[in-house]
Amino acid sequence: MATTASGTALITGGSSGIGLSLAREFARAGFAVVLVARDAGRLAEQAQALGAQVPVVVQAIAIDLSRPGGAKELVEELDRRALTVDVLVNNAGIGTYGPYADSDLPAISGLIALNIGALCTLTRLILPGMIARGQGRIMQVASTAAFQPGPLMAVYSATKAFVLSFSEALADELGGSGVTVTCLCPGATRTGFAERAGMSTSRLFQGALMDSDAVARAGFKACMAGRHLVIPGVMNHLLTLVVRFTPRRIVTRVVRFMLEQVGASAGRTPGV
Repeated sequence: MATTASGTALITGGSSGIGLSLAREFARAGFAVVLVARDAGRLAEQAQALGAQVPVVVQAIAIDLSRPGGAKELVEELDRRALTVDVLVNNAGIGTYGPYADSDLPAISGLIALNIGALCTLTRLILPGMIARGQGRIMQVASTAAFQPGPLMAVYSATKAFVLSFSEALADELGGSGVTVTCLCPGATRTGFAERAGMSTSRLFQGALMDSDAVARAGFKACMAGRHLVIPGVMNHLLTLVVRFTPRRIVTRVVRFMLEQVGASAGRTPGV
C-alpha cells in the first residue's frame, strides 16, 4: 500500500540520470514523488517502475519546460491535481558543446530557457506556498562548471554559475522562514548528459566518473539537512577550492583542455 507520510517531492528532469536517482532517494524516504520530463513514454515507464519498487505514490507529468509558459503550465497542472509541493528539485537541464560562434541559436535559447528560465519561474511560483506554510525545501541542481568559465560550453557553464549565485542569494533571503535552499554541484557524472551534448569523447568524460546514485545520495542528505551547498566527491570539492586561488586565465585554459575532444588540437576543437 502506498504511503505519503513525508510529503510530496517534485523533480524535474526526473526520467533519467541524476533526476531519476534523486526520485528514488525521496521515494525511499517516504515522499510521494511527481516526476516531470518531456519524453512522455520514458517518463511513464520510469514512474511505473519506481512505484513498483517503492510503496509510495508516484505521478508523472509530461511537459517541455523549455517552452515559453511551460513552467506555468506545470504549476497549473499541480493545482488541478490538488498537489502541494513540499520539496522542489529543479534538476532539468541541457548542455550544448562547441565554439559559441558556431552554435545553433534556437538550441542556445532553449538551453537558457530551461536551465535558468524554468528554474526561476518554478521557484517563484512554488516558493510563496512554502513560506506561507513555514516549511519547504528547494534543491537547485547546478554543476562544478558553475565555479569557472567553460570554453566550448560557454553558455552552459554561465547558466550553472547563475544557478549557484541565485541559490546562495535565495538561501540567505529565506533565513528563518522554515524554507531551505540547497545547491547541488556535481562534477562529471555517469549519465546520458555527455552523449546528448555531443561531448562524450572530451577528456573530461574519459576519466573517472561519479555514479548518479552516489550524487543523488549526497544531494538528498544535504537537502534534508538544510545545507546551502553540496559538491559530491572529494576531488570535485578540492578542484572548486583550487580554482579560487588560481589565476583565471590559467583556469580557463585548463578547462578548455579538459573539454576538448581527445585528439583535437587546442585551436581546432570541432563544434556540434
